[in-house]
Amino acid sequence: MTAVPPKGMSYAGAGVDIDAGDRAVELIKDVVRRTARREVVGGLGGFAGLFALDTARWRRPLLASSTDGVGTKIAVARAMDAHNTIGIDLVAMVVDDLVVCGAEPLFMQDYIACGRVVPERIQAIVAGIAEGCRQAGCALIGGETAEHADLMAPEDYDISGTGVGVVDADELLGAELVRPGDAVLAFGSSGLHSNGYVLARRVLLAEAGLALDARPDELGRSLGAELLEPTRIYAKDCLALVAETSVRVFAHVTGGGLAANLARVLPRGLNAVVDRATWTPQPIFGLIQGLGRVADTEMERAFNLGVGMLAVLDADDVDRALALLTARHVPAWVAGQVVPAADADRSSVVRLVNRHR
Repeated sequence: MTAVPPKGMSYAGAGVDIDAGDRAVELIKDVVRRTARREVVGGLGGFAGLFALDTARWRRPLLASSTDGVGTKIAVARAMDAHNTIGIDLVAMVVDDLVVCGAEPLFMQDYIACGRVVPERIQAIVAGIAEGCRQAGCALIGGETAEHADLMAPEDYDISGTGVGVVDADELLGAELVRPGDAVLAFGSSGLHSNGYVLARRVLLAEAGLALDARPDELGRSLGAELLEPTRIYAKDCLALVAETSVRVFAHVTGGGLAANLARVLPRGLNAVVDRATWTPQPIFGLIQGLGRVADTEMERAFNLGVGMLAVLDADDVDRALALLTARHVPAWVAGQVVPAADADRSSVVRLVNRHR
């Protein structure tokens, strides 16, 4: 005989609280509205976000799209119960991929999966996403929050986002524009950004046993604050550089490190030589390497080592580019040069020379 439950079952009793989801939506409406651009049609709550593409502005518009998440940096946010900046990281990972080809980010949509909807936590996450959109100049036009009670623990969550941008076909950036003698300009990162956290957490927290509220002398602040430092968003700075200089292409330095990401935007027959001695990585990188005895090559594959974005541009435009970025408070410097493949190490498209200062 089948057992009969003592009282009627409900969705909330099974682990999904629709009312909590509705409260979360109400809490985020205001911050989402503040990201709206004039092209946004309608408001939050529809089944689809609507955006009117200005075809008078772009003669031959090409839509660019990118999807990403922030990986295990979320574990640090959860451990610190600090969720208001992880959304900035999400936007940065998406929009700074879009701008590599010269695309202006237009709008984003987010997806939050969680074991239990806590409206105030969802509000904090989305507030960070909205702040990232504000920094990037794009609109947050929709999203989804899903409660997966049987799949995730109550305090677990993960986030992802998709962004769409546009670039005129005649202004598209790419490897085919790169020329021998072009300069490689480096933009300083704000720290780890959102890559390498599996290794960073293993070294610092599991192996070295540091607490998130520890204050290593090298950092000048708590380890948790360092690990949660938001990813720098370069989208507007890159677009300003495109408008004023002869940028060939950008390279967003994420997973794989500087060499691997720069190699993605160089054409056959051309290599790049990057001088590590032109900058000093932030102390967090040295702390990880020292405590974990991590090899130089592994550090360069796992982390950005202080460079979040690279621009390849006409060498004659370097001074103008550096002046523009300085005015925009973006640390930048000439890190290398594009050379014919015959003049560089044939075993690698990007050759890293010297050691960090």
